Amino acid sequence: MKKGCRYGTHRVLEPKGTLPQPAYKLDNTMEIYDNEVLIDVQTLNIDSASYTQIRQICGGDAEKMKEMILSIVKERGKMQNPVTGSGGMLIGTVKEIGPHFSNKKLKVGDKIATLVSLSLTPLKINKILHLKADHDQVDVDAQAILFESGIFAVLPDDLPEKLALAALDVAGAPAQVDRLVKEGDTVCIIGGGGKSGILCCYQAMKNVGTYGKVIVVEYSPENAKRIKDMGLAHHVIIADATNVMDVYNKVIEITGERGCDVTINNVNVPSTEMTSILITKGQGLIYFFSMATSFTKAALGAEGVGKDINLIVGNGYAKGHADLTINILRESPEIRKLFEKLYV
Repeated sequence: MKKGCRYGTHRVLEPKGTLPQPAYKLDNTMEIYDNEVLIDVQTLNIDSASYTQIRQICGGDAEKMKEMILSIVKERGKMQNPVTGSGGMLIGTVKEIGPHFSNKKLKVGDKIATLVSLSLTPLKINKILHLKADHDQVDVDAQAILFESGIFAVLPDDLPEKLALAALDVAGAPAQVDRLVKEGDTVCIIGGGGKSGILCCYQAMKNVGTYGKVIVVEYSPENAKRIKDMGLAHHVIIADATNVMDVYNKVIEITGERGCDVTINNVNVPSTEMTSILITKGQGLIYFFSMATSFTKAALGAEGVGKDINLIVGNGYAKGHADLTINILRESPEIRKLFEKLYV
């Protein structure tokens, strides 16, 4: 059995010398190296920014979306959207474990969710079994490779698999909210009505306490109503987050000129960076969880309006993020019921 690099560099075909995520093409031969895990894949959860872009370019045609996903994986050896650069995650069953894979708790037959991006995961799709244009979970007959450095979660027994997948796909967001939001803070969650947004709202409401404030900006009136009905925010604004001054004026009506202590950006479309920046106070903090974010626009935009703000890149991994997110589903029957309706 061939010896592999902990970080998966042995799978990089183009360009040589880089890591799997920024690489253009990976070797997706499903014969494992000594430190890899082979997974029989059941479902791909393609990240929201990527799936939205694929749906838009295919005009919402499910068959065209299937063709596009298959062509990306065939060309790149992984599911990495060439426009957004992002991937998603998967659930599947462990088929084979290399003798030098370092986590000895993992067993053949375990059902796992990978907590690393599909944009760095060698993947081979034999067939797409089921795809709905408005649903970012895609059932497949496929196999994938997990590197030694790759993190994963064994799926919990008390939750349906697709429910766990939906939550774990965005687990980094509520975990970062837990780190960043303090008691008494004024927090704005842009795109609060989506999957990651709902989990962030729950955690933010928990953290701000009696004297804090949670504001949601949501494009969809239906999603906005859902946030209100579930009591997941103090204020809900229905607005297009790409319309900078409209959102700014509506938020400032609530917060005053000071703005928000923390802004969490969860939207799945581009050009919302300046909205986030203008509504956040000087020396406040913005967490860009969205992979549709242009970090060039964010950095130069903040400079351009004279805002000294902490800009945090949406790293999907935070220590303990899987447990925290799964526990939200256990603590909140309303969120669990909603996610079951949408994703199971």
